[in-house]
Amino acid sequence: MKKPNKPESGAPRRKRPAKGQAAPASHRNQNTATAGSRDARAEKRSGPAKVEAPQKHPARHGAVVTRRAADRLRAGHLWVYASDVQEIVPRESEETLLSVADNRGIFLGTALYSPSSQIALRLVSRDALDHAAWLKLLEARLRAAIARRKPMLDASSDACRLCFSEADELPGLVVDKYGELAVLQLLTKGLLAAGVREACVRVLRKELKPAAIFERPDPRVRELEGLPAPAAEPLWSADLAHPVTSTQFHLNGLAFFYDVNAGQKTGAFLDQRTNYAAAQEWARRLGATGRALDVCCYQGGFALHLAEVCRRVTGIDVSRASLEVAERNLQANRPRGNTKVEWAEVDWIEADAFAILRDWSGAGEKFDTIVLDPPAFAKSQRAVEGALRGYKELNLRALKMLRPGGLLVTCSCSHHVTWADLEGAVAAAAADASRRVRLLERRGAAPDHPVVLNLPETEYLKCLVLEAE
Repeated sequence: MKKPNKPESGAPRRKRPAKGQAAPASHRNQNTATAGSRDARAEKRSGPAKVEAPQKHPARHGAVVTRRAADRLRAGHLWVYASDVQEIVPRESEETLLSVADNRGIFLGTALYSPSSQIALRLVSRDALDHAAWLKLLEARLRAAIARRKPMLDASSDACRLCFSEADELPGLVVDKYGELAVLQLLTKGLLAAGVREACVRVLRKELKPAAIFERPDPRVRELEGLPAPAAEPLWSADLAHPVTSTQFHLNGLAFFYDVNAGQKTGAFLDQRTNYAAAQEWARRLGATGRALDVCCYQGGFALHLAEVCRRVTGIDVSRASLEVAERNLQANRPRGNTKVEWAEVDWIEADAFAILRDWSGAGEKFDTIVLDPPAFAKSQRAVEGALRGYKELNLRALKMLRPGGLLVTCSCSHHVTWADLEGAVAAAAADASRRVRLLERRGAAPDHPVVLNLPETEYLKCLVLEAE
């Protein structure tokens, strides 16, 4: 038997792979080497293939964020929390517009910077922008937001949200239209830079031709963001000597008074417009048109819509000022003269909702329709547990007072309270009240408050339409 030739001196001896072990690449397929040779020859002729390197973080003003924040931004979110900001360059930057990079130096976009806020960065573009380019982009996006809302406006509904912050790619910017007035909110320090207000006014004047444009603060946001109080005078007015500060606007054909210097938020709750109409329609469908109750009624939005179909309506709110406006709204809408239209008997009660519902449910009061529209109970994740106790209590008392076949419209405007949370609280209340509750509809905010799936915070308003059997 011939012995195998010995390898040349110095050449490494090839080892046979152990059983179950993959062979080295050079042993697996000679075609691989052949293909590699062809690629090498092609590369020699044309040069190596060009691979685009990730865009690096610009050297000037910028922020470096954690991998967790970078992953959120790449998934479509726009926020970076202060705890995820690793570095601001320069450290004492006064800039409100910063480039953003991950901890490898890869560029992620341009963001508004708010040093006092828990939301430190709000991304406005995936591209690098200077201040002039940002103002130009802001104007274009605001015009686009208004164009999306114009088909929603007519004589019967001449009020809506024209710009909804992140949902319209303008983080921190809210613009509402109330009849002939436009109201602006700047909810982040990054929007206080020079030229932002002027850009907004230019667009609003051209697109809406309002009587006046005002800026209103949100007291809670102003405190959280460290914002100064805006000026009391209008940002712009058609009549500088006598600017219009109050007007009348319409939702679903009903008239409402508006005063730019009063009320919550920007003055009214436009996000409930379609839910007002739905409550009215469901009451009619179910025949739940006897006695109706609007809890936390504010200026009478649900109550006035129910007054068109019910025989008697009661509105409850803890704010006397809100109830005074509700009464003005009632008088503005009551049919006058020779008309066959009949409106409900409407009364307003100043009271704490929890206390009065506890008393009335214990006393055996009965209603055909009840609406629960409380303020946000959970303004942080830590507050959710307590909020759910509050929702359960309100719904329990309401279900004890609803007649069989009655309508319950129950709402939550807390982003941190999920659909499952709200439905669980109502289900627990139904069990305690020994009532079988049938879901008719799940509803959200009106279409002028759009929900963006990448931004779960845009879905904050939840409305359940229920029949208590």
